[in-house]
Amino acid sequence: MTTSEKAVGNEAQDELAALDALEKEASEFNKDAEIDRILKAFRLDAYAVLNLQPGVPDSQIKIQYRKLSLLIHPDKTTNPSAPNAFDRLKKAQTELMDPKQRTHLDECISDARMLLIRERKLTVDSPEVKEPNKDFIEAWRKKTVEVLVDAEARRRKQLKAQLQEEGREQRKQDEEVAERKRRREHEVKWEESREDRIGSWRDFKKGAGGVMAK
Repeated sequence: MTTSEKAVGNEAQDELAALDALEKEASEFNKDAEIDRILKAFRLDAYAVLNLQPGVPDSQIKIQYRKLSLLIHPDKTTNPSAPNAFDRLKKAQTELMDPKQRTHLDECISDARMLLIRERKLTVDSPEVKEPNKDFIEAWRKKTVEVLVDAEARRRKQLKAQLQEEGREQRKQDEEVAERKRRREHEVKWEESREDRIGSWRDFKKGAGGVMAK
């Protein structure tokens, strides 16, 4: 191999190395961008976290989750926020695969749409409702956030009331148990002192009998 051929070969290797470096940099950029998107997505909206549209089939949810989880997996990136983003992604997928939780989310999204239609004095047959434009979709997303926040606030309030009620019920049960225990202890002590009471009564009778004899 001539000197010129070696030079060409070295140059080609340098170009390949440069391309590999650019691909790795682009890959890391994509990972970082996706991690950032997930962390900025409204966490109560699992569709937003997974970057999916409402109503997609379960198969699409699984495909999207697998694709994104492979992209941002903590073992495949040095981004310190990867574990947090990965956890949110997993939680979103779990929620959408749970029929009850998904139904709740779908209902909130539907409620947000109806509220927006009323606020804008539209109908379901209005052009911007039948074929939503960018403005309507953005407003719908914001309204969905409001509805989800309100629903979560109600859920927490109900949970707090439930826990308080359970606490009152538990205290009542504890008081009843304590009262039964107190009664049992009283009965035991009363029974234990029975002989002393009988002896005292006998002594009293004897004393009374002696006084009467005099």
